[in-house]
Amino acid sequence: MSNYADNATAVAAVLSNYFNGIFKGDVELLRSTFHPQALVSGDINGQPYFKSLDQYLDGVKNRKSPFELGETTRMEILSIEIINSIAIAKVHVPMFDFNYYDLLSLTKINGAWVIVNKLLTHVNV
Repeated sequence: MSNYADNATAVAAVLSNYFNGIFKGDVELLRSTFHPQALVSGDINGQPYFKSLDQYLDGVKNRKSPFELGETTRMEILSIEIINSIAIAKVHVPMFDFNYYDLLSLTKINGAWVIVNKLLTHVNV
């Protein structure tokens, strides 16, 4: 998989699993999209947010999922940039009463793309 189209398709597949994991609260599916040492950071309503992957997944596990609450999935990929074995994805993740935007850093390890860093923020509308 050395061309842009193949890599973009593979990154989009990871992002689809990421969206589904968040939306359904499927912690194992969500975990599969991340590198075990990934960091999750950013701000929510102006408050700093910094968690390890395990802390982040524990929060997902211990909340009602958007699916369980009857929400409609509105998550979307806004852009993907790829250079060699690294990528940045900008995604929109509106759920609950939040309007999240994530910048996800991915890298290709042993032929598979994984998220190594999640930066997030809530944007008031």
